[in-house]
Amino acid sequence: MSVSIELTKEYGYVVLVLVAYAFLNFWMSFQVGKARRKYKVFYPTMYAVESENKDAKLFNCVQRGHQNSLEMMPMFFVMLLLGGLQHPTIAAGLGALYTVARFFYFKGYATGVPDNRLKIGGLNFLAVFGLIICTASFGINLVIRETL
Repeated sequence: MSVSIELTKEYGYVVLVLVAYAFLNFWMSFQVGKARRKYKVFYPTMYAVESENKDAKLFNCVQRGHQNSLEMMPMFFVMLLLGGLQHPTIAAGLGALYTVARFFYFKGYATGVPDNRLKIGGLNFLAVFGLIICTASFGINLVIRETL
């Protein structure tokens, strides 16, 4: 038995949050590029080595802020898009919170003090957990519909 899914008008908010995160990701990548020039860490070097660069920690914190966001991005996108099918306004709200928190996560990390990433940025974990719950609810609903 198949299940048809109708995209509601509210799902547009989910899509717009995804676009907002894409712009955030571009902005973070530009910040890494600026840090490369400022701290003289040239491609293809991924991370600076402290024995070779006195500003290695500062650069590496900027790089890690972006890299960690890239590592989390696939899960965020999937949970946002799938969870938003059943709970579009909740998913869009959680996605917006995640995006804003990721901005502060990056800004905190880029200070050179890694613990600063969690001050406001730590809210991203709460937001992604909420999206996981939305997606689990969607999956359970699909299974229940199939068995009835």
